[in-house]
Amino acid sequence: MKGVWLEDLTWVEAAERFKAGWPVVIPIGARSKEHGHHLPLKTDYLLARELGQRVADALPVVVAPVVDFGYYPAFVNYPGSQNLRADTFIAVLTDLIGNFIDHGVARIAVINTGVSTEMPLRIAVRDIYQDRKVRVATADIRTLGAAAKGLMKQKLGGHGDESETSMILAIEPKSVRMNLAKPDYGNALSEPKTVFYVPTVFDGRKDSGPDYSLTGVRGDPSLATADKGRKVLAAMAAELVDGLKALYLDAFRPPSSKPKAAPRRARGAKRRR
Repeated sequence: MKGVWLEDLTWVEAAERFKAGWPVVIPIGARSKEHGHHLPLKTDYLLARELGQRVADALPVVVAPVVDFGYYPAFVNYPGSQNLRADTFIAVLTDLIGNFIDHGVARIAVINTGVSTEMPLRIAVRDIYQDRKVRVATADIRTLGAAAKGLMKQKLGGHGDESETSMILAIEPKSVRMNLAKPDYGNALSEPKTVFYVPTVFDGRKDSGPDYSLTGVRGDPSLATADKGRKVLAAMAAELVDGLKALYLDAFRPPSSKPKAAPRRARGAKRRR
């Protein structure tokens, strides 16, 4: 049985699926965030929508509408990039997930296509577990698609790069301006490699040190192909489906395969010896 998008249901149909224990999957993907000169602002939204659809094609889940605004402070210097404060984003997630819990949903998973969104998302689901005793599972884009990472030839990536451009070429090729796709590593190749996290706010000024990115890209999108994108998306979707099956096995087991209770012995019947 395939999954459905919540927005396509009536409230009665949604209630039936919630009552039946269908897991709810919540994709997160920015609807308006810079991705260089060659990719549309809706890049993350397209990716979130595609991954949600692939999960719905494979499993009986309810996919919630894409959460298309979030905490994206690294890109605010580029016109069109929309950003919520971290506490605002946490509040949005807490309210949206809380709505599902109020409607009786106990199996909830988030597909997060952002990077800066990871930390506030962690806080939100930790607080929800503490306050509501519901465990919300999360999967982040940085950890997905391991089986296809060897396809990438760029020196390093991170944003609007070979991998991301390849995926959008596979999802919506008409949105990609490949004639404008140029390598842009900024000053990242000369930065020291350490175990430490260092915050970044992309900046088009050449004197902005590790923040420098003329185009808003980190990587080489000129190496992208739709074939690479299809393989990356397939690897990501497979990991998500396998992960959901592992978390919510009972929800996906066909009714005929569930253990049956032993037949009750008629009153007065004798046991065989």
